[in-house]
Amino acid sequence: MRTFACQSCGQPIYFTNHTCIHCGAVLGFIPDELRLAALQEQPDGTWTPIPPTDKLRRPSRFSLRPETPDAKFTSDRRYRKCANYAQHNVCNWLVPADAADSLCSVCRTNRTIPNLDRPGNLEKWYRIERGKRRLAYGLIRLGLPMRARTEDPEQGILFDFPSSQDAPPGQAVMTGHADGVITIDIDEADSANRERIRVDMNETYRTLVGHFRHEIGHYYWDLLIRDGGRLDGFRSRFGDERRNYQQALDDHYRDGPPADWQDHFITPYASSHPWEDWAETWAHYMHITDTMETAAHYGLEVERRLPDGSVQRADPEFDPYDIADFQRIIDNWVPLTSAINSLNQSMGQQDLYPFVLPQPAIEKMEYVHRIIREASGRRSSEHPL
Repeated sequence: MRTFACQSCGQPIYFTNHTCIHCGAVLGFIPDELRLAALQEQPDGTWTPIPPTDKLRRPSRFSLRPETPDAKFTSDRRYRKCANYAQHNVCNWLVPADAADSLCSVCRTNRTIPNLDRPGNLEKWYRIERGKRRLAYGLIRLGLPMRARTEDPEQGILFDFPSSQDAPPGQAVMTGHADGVITIDIDEADSANRERIRVDMNETYRTLVGHFRHEIGHYYWDLLIRDGGRLDGFRSRFGDERRNYQQALDDHYRDGPPADWQDHFITPYASSHPWEDWAETWAHYMHITDTMETAAHYGLEVERRLPDGSVQRADPEFDPYDIADFQRIIDNWVPLTSAINSLNQSMGQQDLYPFVLPQPAIEKMEYVHRIIREASGRRSSEHPL
């Protein structure tokens, strides 16, 4: 996630903000420009970006890559707020004023929203949508934008956000993916409930954005592996997905992961079945690229001296979305996470990234990296997929 600055006053603003807390400017995200813009309302009720203040022409202490005036900022293109922004304030994305749909590209993927008559569900929905928009941003940066079923009836995606509290007796709501439909239990947005589940399932990490990244990995397995003619390459790295899935999960929850899982997999759950290994690997790839972009935009430079005298460095100018050589990403990621984990520990918090990457997991992640770059048209594959 990159950093943003308010075009009205030059102060830092953040991806989920609806207003600038410094000058009060209304904000809206323009997805085709990946820009969070300060807005001014027009007489017809539409919105246009505010021209940048001269403050944005000076270097920013908040980022090595501050917003700078260019053609984008002088655009007179008009926008409307997404209907879920205007009516419910659970979104901050914009829609072109001449668009036929009242919803933004991300909200159009919703099929089922929470029951807003139930107290607390509006806040939970806001948290859910916040995670989904971060997922959408990462996919756009990877060159894999989400398409709704209304745009792509065959391969478009849908999201359902039901609640276990509204389910019929004896029927649990299960977070998961099936045939392009991703279901997230709205009660996962309750931090206390999610933490209880994390502890009960002996997980080191459980977040809303993690759910989205994992489940979208299943979706892209269908598109890029099953339907993309890459099953042989997948099986050579992850194993044979034709193994009985439900039996594999039953065995995993009954017996736990194999004793040597840390030598081969990124998480214990990844060891349960090749499909879950792929989805966990995909999710962690998105964790890494998003976090590294944030670090780069803050100019975070890390130098870690090892006992043997060698030095590991994280480059503050590093852009993980524009790198073909995956090993360079890992070489930057390791010292970065070492530093941030240490900072978290200094505050008595859990490690930001509480995982160890064995070489087989790195190789699987490199495979995901190559497939994404090929699917997005960023490069021709140099290796068999």
